[in-house]
Amino acid sequence: MFAIVPPYLLSRLAETDEPRFARAAEAARATLAIPREYTPGLLTLTVDEEGSLVAEVTPAADRVISDAGNQETLPGATVRTEGQEPTGDQAADEAYDGLGSTFDFFWHAFSRSSIDGLGAPLLATVHYGQDYDNAFWNGERMVFGDGDGEVFVGFTRSLTVIAHELSHGVIEAAGGLEYYGQSGALNESIADVFGALTEQFTLDQDVDSASWLVGEGIFTEEVQGSALRSLSAPGTAYDDDVLGKDPQPAHMDDYVNTSSDNGGVHINSGIPNRAFYLVAAALGGKAWERAGRIWYLTLSGGSLTPTVDFAGFAEATLDVAVSEYGEDSEEAAAVRSGWVGVGLWEDAEPAVS
Repeated sequence: MFAIVPPYLLSRLAETDEPRFARAAEAARATLAIPREYTPGLLTLTVDEEGSLVAEVTPAADRVISDAGNQETLPGATVRTEGQEPTGDQAADEAYDGLGSTFDFFWHAFSRSSIDGLGAPLLATVHYGQDYDNAFWNGERMVFGDGDGEVFVGFTRSLTVIAHELSHGVIEAAGGLEYYGQSGALNESIADVFGALTEQFTLDQDVDSASWLVGEGIFTEEVQGSALRSLSAPGTAYDDDVLGKDPQPAHMDDYVNTSSDNGGVHINSGIPNRAFYLVAAALGGKAWERAGRIWYLTLSGGSLTPTVDFAGFAEATLDVAVSEYGEDSEEAAAVRSGWVGVGLWEDAEPAVS
């Protein structure tokens, strides 16, 4: 659940008989066989003597990095906590830095302190499993494998992967989106959006200079591909003899009806990903400032049901754009054109609730 590498890609790799990817195929089979226990997060608040709710928000990260030692037991041994010097272990230090960058993004862009908005510790485990080909959020912490070395390298090498997994926690804390079908695809898409925006914020990139890729840098040079997913051009992130072609659609005309991958959560997320990119491209500048703000306020505003579909989410983004910027604003027009661009709406202007 909430893993960065989709099961269909691992399945393709597990079935290959390509000699150069023998270790990778074995690693993919092992990765698919390892169960990932999911623990829902609980938010605990305190009440003072007068009966008032007390929640102290501190705009500073509280990171704890653990090392599983290539075992499948969590959390592993603590190797670095907030404020400590680098360990010298690449994965542990990349996880520490990546969590810090993601914390900074959510705080400075949206005034959100950590996953729950109340400064919760950021927990991560590195070196999970032997040649483990994935990274995931388990409801409590982010967990990163080292990859098999033939197809995948360490998953902490990509800031977008780290931010994607932490963003699953933010989505859950904001009310959660059921991880199946269109609501599950929205869950994956929003995590991709915030993953990409974290990288853009960290590098101070505008819409035009950003790569819009998620998972760039986790493939070895043997793989014909640049990343796991592309928000600007879904379906183009990779095209490899062993892994196949990136199956993500960019338009509702190509929506994939499937019962696998939790109803296509990693596949159909390409459609809302593309819609966000179109909104951001229409507005220009720094994507987190307006397009990202609309998506964040939509997620955190309390209007979404856990089973919201693409149409419901699109209407909610337009409601936010109109509420924040005005019905005739550039922002509202960009949101309308973004959803029209992926075929969810016709050219006729949708109603605002």
